[in-house]
Amino acid sequence: MIFGAAGNPKNFDPIFNDDGESFRPIRQMYDTLVQNKPGTAEVAGALAEKWESSNEGKTWKFTLRKNVKFHDGTPFNAAAVCFNFNRWFNMKGAAAQSQMIYYGDVFEGFAKNEGDATGEPVYKNCEAPDEGTAVLNLNKAKGAFPAAFTLPSLSMSSPDALKKYDADKVVQSGDSFTYGAYATDHPTGTGPFKFQSYDRAKGEITMVRNEDHWAKAKLDKIIFKIIPDENTRKQELRSGTIDAYDYPASADYKTLKDSGLQVLIRPSFNILYLGINGKNTPALRDLRVRQALAYGVNREQLVKSQLPEGAEVAKQFVPKAIAGYSSQVQEYKYDPEKAKQLLKEAGAENLKLKFYYPTEVTRPYMPNPQELFTVIADDLKKIGITIEPIARPWNGGYKDDVQKAGKHDLHLLGWTGDYNDAGNFVGTFFGRAKAEFGYDNQELFNAIGKADATVGDEAHKKAYEAVNADLMSKYLPAIPVSNTTPGIAVSSKISGVVPSPLTDERFNTASKE
Repeated sequence: MIFGAAGNPKNFDPIFNDDGESFRPIRQMYDTLVQNKPGTAEVAGALAEKWESSNEGKTWKFTLRKNVKFHDGTPFNAAAVCFNFNRWFNMKGAAAQSQMIYYGDVFEGFAKNEGDATGEPVYKNCEAPDEGTAVLNLNKAKGAFPAAFTLPSLSMSSPDALKKYDADKVVQSGDSFTYGAYATDHPTGTGPFKFQSYDRAKGEITMVRNEDHWAKAKLDKIIFKIIPDENTRKQELRSGTIDAYDYPASADYKTLKDSGLQVLIRPSFNILYLGINGKNTPALRDLRVRQALAYGVNREQLVKSQLPEGAEVAKQFVPKAIAGYSSQVQEYKYDPEKAKQLLKEAGAENLKLKFYYPTEVTRPYMPNPQELFTVIADDLKKIGITIEPIARPWNGGYKDDVQKAGKHDLHLLGWTGDYNDAGNFVGTFFGRAKAEFGYDNQELFNAIGKADATVGDEAHKKAYEAVNADLMSKYLPAIPVSNTTPGIAVSSKISGVVPSPLTDERFNTASKE
């Protein structure tokens, strides 16, 4: 199967990634201890067949699948599990730690914090009482577990390969990062497909079937062909030179179906937001100015004109399907006059803002970044704001400029949930100080931390409902824009692709005529 990918992967070491173009190939090559049941956000077994918590949620015991090997032939066992968790916890260097976005969000700190993470570590240690049992000990409970163990960043890698190919070597030069050979050319997991090659000149990643996997793939090979232009992806699917591509434009759904192709629709589990960074422009630290931006963007019209059928205006930073979604939040209906009034009250009538948006990418929440930028920028100009547009390639500067360097005032970004917990959204965005938002409010961080540590379904849900209500009224560190139902365009020759609300498609279930 040849899959048309929208952009280059950052690298193939799961722990150093946080974007979908990297995770798509990673999900085929690696397994996690637990994963999501296909087509749902329910937790199911993977490398662990059973798991249980004790000690008030601070101890997790995993009963591991037997007779599993990494792609290099070395055994997967409890010692390998502990090696991976200890590797992450003991990672050295600000550069490496800064690229471990998910680890920092979930585990909050390292043995020695040298990068963005500043918290006390959640992870304590790992024990291997026998080959088939791994026990994780935590310093505090988190309501996000066990769902957070499904994160592709927490995939299991071969300890031998990690050591052999210098996996922990991460070097920062200015705003760019380079990685060891493990991440670039020798990824070694236990997944249903094995890495064969990455031809960077041709933009092709090739994987072959892992004959020993417990859920053996039907396909003998997958090629991810990188095609940044959406129209080119569509033409290649119609001509038969690729078999599938992600995030077709909503306007193309009917055309694709009329051509005999399939459009598989994922349930909504994402958000697009207009990010605000108050670090460089003091006016953006004023709640009235942030509220003016919210009133000044015609999100209803944007959803109707730019997003797929089924998309909705987002009223908060989590989708409706998440426990913790609040029915009582302050709403910001389109009201340009109110926006102008708030800017005047704040003394910010002549605001000039650098508005960053990405190129060379299509995301499930952001099908065409340039068009979305244009619509939002035009709305902001109408309330008197001067916009300086700055376009940067997605994995060639944009994410580092926005998420690491904080060079922007406004930016477009979003999130597809990785597991079914409100903390995966609001905790990831606003659980600690980040360059992306330039927002440092300990009261908010404490509230999110308290909700995250609340164990028990109903109590956990209520704690996050309160956080989501406060985010929209008291804080508003960004503006939620929309929730979408993204599709996958697939050839009629392909069957067995199961669309996932988490974009967690594993292609071992796919087959080709």
